[in-house]
Amino acid sequence: MTLDPVATYSLRLGDTCLVLAQRLSAWCGHAPELEIDLALANIGLDLLGQARNFLTYAAGREGEHLDEDRLAFGRDEREYRNLLLAEQPNGDFAETLVRQYLLDAWHVSLFSRLVESKDPQLAAIAAKAIKEVRYHLRFSRGWLVRLGNGTELSQAKAQSAVNKLWRFSGEMFVADELEATLAEQGIAVDPLSLKAEWLQEVTAGLSDASLQAPAEQPYRTGGKQGLHTEHLGPLLAEMQYLQRAYPNQQW
Repeated sequence: MTLDPVATYSLRLGDTCLVLAQRLSAWCGHAPELEIDLALANIGLDLLGQARNFLTYAAGREGEHLDEDRLAFGRDEREYRNLLLAEQPNGDFAETLVRQYLLDAWHVSLFSRLVESKDPQLAAIAAKAIKEVRYHLRFSRGWLVRLGNGTELSQAKAQSAVNKLWRFSGEMFVADELEATLAEQGIAVDPLSLKAEWLQEVTAGLSDASLQAPAEQPYRTGGKQGLHTEHLGPLLAEMQYLQRAYPNQQW
């Protein structure tokens, strides 16, 4: 599927939200407390709304033959453009919260700058989303601190999750030619410009949680170009099953 550069950029942002929303939805009915169950479900719904806005915009730039449902449920794994971090398995509660925290901090920095985009639709989507992701960050950071300063076991699980997921964080700050060009035009946000603010937030959050950031290490990339880990395929198989089995059905 070939889209224009702005549509591709919008698709990348939407796919990360969509995949993360699908991951969080798996906690519904399984979270350790009812309050957390509801919170994760609501965060997932926020992300799904953001995904729909980005995908609707991407589809609309390509004409009437494409819509957000076709993009969400009709693409194969290699056509998805989400960050690799978003597709990592839920694991235990600590892994879910660490994954969420790293992405929430990135989303806050990203949308805070995207509201100034010269593309009015991207700016409008970001303006609506920034209110939501600031809440997401408060939630995930708050629980990170609870886990890190809780029992010996909860701290060990949280540190293990940080160590495991850290290698996927570097991709958030790497620009390819498409993003670099759109950033020069004032449409996209230069990913590298987000790193200092993100690192400041995450360093402070980990410190408050009595956790340590891993030493510098090689990081994984490729999600934005459709090169994913082994975890995305099974997620899409579950997410897309109904539409694939009964295409174009209506309620």
